[in-house]
Amino acid sequence: MAKPATYVAKSSATPLSATADELIILLFLRLLTVDVLNNRLQVFPILPEVDADMTTHSTRLPPTHASSATRNSVAGRIDALPASAGLWRFITLLALGGFFELYDLFETGYISTGLLAAGVFHTGEAGVLGFSDQAAFASATFLGLFFGASLLAPYADRFGRRLTFMCALLWYGLFSLLMAFQQSAEMIILFRFLVGIGLGVELVTIDTYLSEWVPSHLRSRAFAYAFFVQFLSVPAVALMSWWLVPQTVFGLEGWRWVVIAGALCSLVIWLVRRNLPESARWLAQQGRYQAAHEVLSAMEQRCGIPAGPAILPDDAAAQLPKRGRFREIWAPAYRQRTLMLVVMNFFQAIGFFGFGNWLPALLSGRGATVTHSLLYAFFITLAYPLGSLICSRYADKLENKWQIVLSSLMTVVFGTLFAFQTQPVLLILCGFLITWSNAWLTFSFHAYQTEIFPTHIRARAVGFCYSFSRLSTVFSSILIGVILQYAGTPGVITFIVLSMLMVMLSVGIYGPKTRGIDLENI
Repeated sequence: MAKPATYVAKSSATPLSATADELIILLFLRLLTVDVLNNRLQVFPILPEVDADMTTHSTRLPPTHASSATRNSVAGRIDALPASAGLWRFITLLALGGFFELYDLFETGYISTGLLAAGVFHTGEAGVLGFSDQAAFASATFLGLFFGASLLAPYADRFGRRLTFMCALLWYGLFSLLMAFQQSAEMIILFRFLVGIGLGVELVTIDTYLSEWVPSHLRSRAFAYAFFVQFLSVPAVALMSWWLVPQTVFGLEGWRWVVIAGALCSLVIWLVRRNLPESARWLAQQGRYQAAHEVLSAMEQRCGIPAGPAILPDDAAAQLPKRGRFREIWAPAYRQRTLMLVVMNFFQAIGFFGFGNWLPALLSGRGATVTHSLLYAFFITLAYPLGSLICSRYADKLENKWQIVLSSLMTVVFGTLFAFQTQPVLLILCGFLITWSNAWLTFSFHAYQTEIFPTHIRARAVGFCYSFSRLSTVFSSILIGVILQYAGTPGVITFIVLSMLMVMLSVGIYGPKTRGIDLENI
């Protein structure tokens, strides 16, 4: 078979040269090529090649459906984008912002032991709110996430995806840095609430932005890869907590350094992400046709294909209202989808964060010491990035709704086994597989919930439905602490298993199909 032609991304004046941050991402992508049993397994379908003049190449042809005849609309031009190095670098840059959001979310459980050891947090009725400060800390995080996702994320529909996630990332980084220097439990919990607000906006906007820029045939795979990058933060925070929490460095307790590291790195990523383009779908929906054409042309150049035709006022993306209303998510066309996602988000958060945030405590409840529980947690959390990476190979070959159902079933099976283990190796194995299933569930439902609403209400609808996952975690964080105290690890696992069964029923019965369909046609 003839070798596919090579597309070279060049403009008429200057070659598309890699910037410093793109070279970092380029190296990151190259390191992800692995050999399995002497067969070359490409973790991603495209690995960029770089000439001496730093011009990047893509070694894939655009998809066969991407003919010039179909590139006469926003959706058609986006679907015509090949799975090129340029597109994967763009997705990587976007995902790096989410890396520190998840870092911050998962540090909730890991730094609590350090706060207790430092005498800042107290257990039981000695806590500032009359119950464990650890539970109050987790609840404040998710209460902030609830307000951010439900009340502020809709501004992404009004002011644009790019501006919203840049403001949210800056908000998160600054308040997280300030939290690291607080001395009292009251102020730490307050700043944690403010940090949560920024996180809630950022996570919803990233999902919305990614779904609108990725071709329909790559959506699930792109979300799997994006969460692979983001989930690298979980073993990172677990390892840093295991290393730093027991120590005092330059007069500061270790837990403070864990927070400072995440905050400072997120501010660096904020600087790197300033040049990301606005969503072409959102620009067209706002009637800014020339701006939409310009960002699409730049993306096409980045991916190594010629620019498409100008966007016309009769484009499907431009027919939507310029501003959405909350009542529209309850219109007959979307009511069932909204209710289905509310139920799914409410219960999946119990399974996901119930296990993730309480993992060290659950391991301690099975007989592990604090140091060993943090070390075991590090090995278990490796399943978050590895699971997403492996799932990226088949993520686009199965309906997202069935991936949600199957991943929830996997949590039920291995969660039940985890409750009965006492041996370290079996604890780590079952915990690893639960974590893998949670990673699979996460990228599947994040992709799914952004697919089933139109552009003008996408951020509003996703933020509203997603906020219920945060609201449930506010109360489940307290409830899991109570269950752990009175029923132990088996009681907590039973609670998680029942919650995942609700996820399976709601999505399996009421979820629409989305695989390979343009966002405008779902």
